[in-house]
Amino acid sequence: MQVLVIDDNEMNRELFCHMLSMLDVAHPVPMADAAEALDWCACHTPDLVVVDYRMPGVDGLEFLRRFRALTGMAGVPVVMVTADSEETLCHEALRLSANDFLTKPVNNVEFNARIGNLLALRQAQQQLAARAEALAVAVRKATAAVVAREHEAIDRLSRTAEFRDNDTGCHLSRMAAYAYLIARRLGLAQTECELIRDAAPMHDIGKVGIPDAILRKPGALSAGEREVIERHPQIGAEILAGSESPLLQAGAVIALSHHERYDGRGYPHGLAGAAIPLYGRIVAVADVFDALTTARPYKGAWALGRALDHLRTQSGGHFDPACVDALLGDMDALRQIQRRFQSECGALGSVA
Repeated sequence: MQVLVIDDNEMNRELFCHMLSMLDVAHPVPMADAAEALDWCACHTPDLVVVDYRMPGVDGLEFLRRFRALTGMAGVPVVMVTADSEETLCHEALRLSANDFLTKPVNNVEFNARIGNLLALRQAQQQLAARAEALAVAVRKATAAVVAREHEAIDRLSRTAEFRDNDTGCHLSRMAAYAYLIARRLGLAQTECELIRDAAPMHDIGKVGIPDAILRKPGALSAGEREVIERHPQIGAEILAGSESPLLQAGAVIALSHHERYDGRGYPHGLAGAAIPLYGRIVAVADVFDALTTARPYKGAWALGRALDHLRTQSGGHFDPACVDALLGDMDALRQIQRRFQSECGALGSVA
């Protein structure tokens, strides 16, 4: 372990280094100038410092002030050594976080005992820190694995509704990408943008509770059938409700609110404007935009321009104007999403 020895007196440095050599674990690094020692400490981390008080230029107290200000030096033990026996000096050194204080002439037995104890403490601290870091790494890995499994389970759960509803295979991934783009353009924090992206695919999970005869009906729905299918937001929210997972909580909010309309004419609760949760307002735009630009069994894919015109027309009616502006505000990013999924899935309208 490296012990930095700072004393302007060569004989004292040699004496301290000699005493340190009696400790098998100590490797002395002698220096005559405290300012040079601080420069050295900017690039190296000693395990312990022995510093004289009375030195020209930077004295021991000033060294201690500057040393503690360096990154990573707060926990390094410092022993101040001086011929001055004034009690006020000792108190000032301790106030500046010196770990011990020795008066010259230094007794060899006392010096080695105190230095040995401090080095043992330093070694224990380093071992504890290394153990804590190893545990932190293990926790991060375990947490990442749990999150990955949670996301996989949610993705598979979300796709059960998609397969029952004649949706194209990439609908969930596409609309999640659009939702992320909208959230990012709205200035939400990165973690919140990612949460919306990961929760968006759960928007229609409630369709698992809708009978196939209605959900997959090729023709127009009757008023009664429409009433049944409009239950799916509430069903989805009930499926996802009560979880401690932030992802499932966000999914429940989105499932319940993504069919609300900005003008209050949506369902299931007829909410309007800011009363609709922001996550639901974002996903409403992303979901409809993808539906318009995607070929379905009952319709062809709309060209991009036509879909964008529809969003503009419905801004303030069906959709939150801020969310529409966010999606339309970065056409390069929007086209990039379309091209990526067109190459993977096809069935999109023109992205020109």
